[in-house]
Amino acid sequence: MPAPAHRPALIVADRWRDYELLECGDGMKRERWGAYTLVRPDPQIIWPRHGASPGAKWEEWDGFYHRSEQGGGKWEFRRPIPDHWKISYGALTFKIHPTSFKHTGLFPEQAVNWDWFGAKIKAARAAGREVSVLNLFGYTGAATVAAAAAGATVCHVDAAEGMVKWCRENVALSGLADAPVRYIADDCLKFVRRELKRGRKYDAIIMDPPTYGRGSTGEMWKLEDHLWELLAECRALLTDQPLFFLINAYTARLSPTVIANLLAELLDGRGGTITAGEVGLPVKADGKVLPCGIYGRWEA
Repeated sequence: MPAPAHRPALIVADRWRDYELLECGDGMKRERWGAYTLVRPDPQIIWPRHGASPGAKWEEWDGFYHRSEQGGGKWEFRRPIPDHWKISYGALTFKIHPTSFKHTGLFPEQAVNWDWFGAKIKAARAAGREVSVLNLFGYTGAATVAAAAAGATVCHVDAAEGMVKWCRENVALSGLADAPVRYIADDCLKFVRRELKRGRKYDAIIMDPPTYGRGSTGEMWKLEDHLWELLAECRALLTDQPLFFLINAYTARLSPTVIANLLAELLDGRGGTITAGEVGLPVKADGKVLPCGIYGRWEA
């Protein structure tokens, strides 16, 4: 059994230069993404804006996402801005594009995980070890870029072909077009089962499973019902000396302790240590921290 999970304080992604969470309150957040400032809703923000009168209008923005009572929403832009632009985190570069679902293609709080597993991959490579990483529910590929930049061979899997294409763009933007990355548009569980039949093994697994989702051919995914099934299949994909296993989650129905318990059950007999907690972003205006999800890490 791994050692009991550590419960650290919220881990804050505070090393950004091209991104800032400027202020938040009243269900909204104002962020700087490179040269452009966007205002977007966030369900975690149930406190009022610091220093602002109730109902005061948000100022100094280029794009504002208005949520619709019927679901979804739309962007309002005060001035013409590009369809997409770039921001960087150290040597990593990412394409930013305001989507119709309020997202921009990047979750900046995940930089704390990029730093963590990037250091582990680099240390293993420095010791002469090759490292293969499987990134499931890989979205636009920020974790894939970070792992490839650290020297790993990466397999990126997402059910949406558009997200896989976006990942390929991010890899190229970071100067890694020739890096050993496989790009797979497929249902994650089906892909993992095929990899098992092919006898493939991975030294590390990263996954960001959604609360709900659909596979490439319409398969339904519900986190509470299907996560353990996927984890159990992934266990057999690990090499004899795995490096790490990282799970990120964004649903309020799960706690870090749940993720830690899953990892403890999954990797029983492997030893190692488990750390679980929250990730967040610092708020420039008042020093608060916005919680942005939970994580669980197992490491040898």
